[in-house]
Amino acid sequence: MIEHDVDAVFRALSDPTRRAMLERLDGGPASVSVLAEPFDTTLTAITQHVRVLEAAHLIDSTKRGRQRVCALERDTLGRAEKWLADRRLAWDHRLDRLEQHLHDTENDTPADHDATKDPER
Repeated sequence: MIEHDVDAVFRALSDPTRRAMLERLDGGPASVSVLAEPFDTTLTAITQHVRVLEAAHLIDSTKRGRQRVCALERDTLGRAEKWLADRRLAWDHRLDRLEQHLHDTENDTPADHDATKDPER
């Protein structure tokens, strides 16, 4: 996933209204008016949220008669999830190395440190 794509996805996911819309779409496609029902906001505001979700490729919308129907783009969510999993794996690896280093230094004895000093002192 390209970094600007990741930015757009997380920017879109940063809003609780958009996250709730995605949760609704997880159950199947819905019209913009159906997506707007639970929110105390204008249809214009909901349409702006839809545009942000579309720009991030989290949803796709099609015109059906007079209604715009939105559907979840699961591939994008999968790529965002993979990006997170890759970051987690990298950090887990770094933390494992740090843990090993701390364990190794904790088990060093003072005699081990003396042996590394200049023998002429």
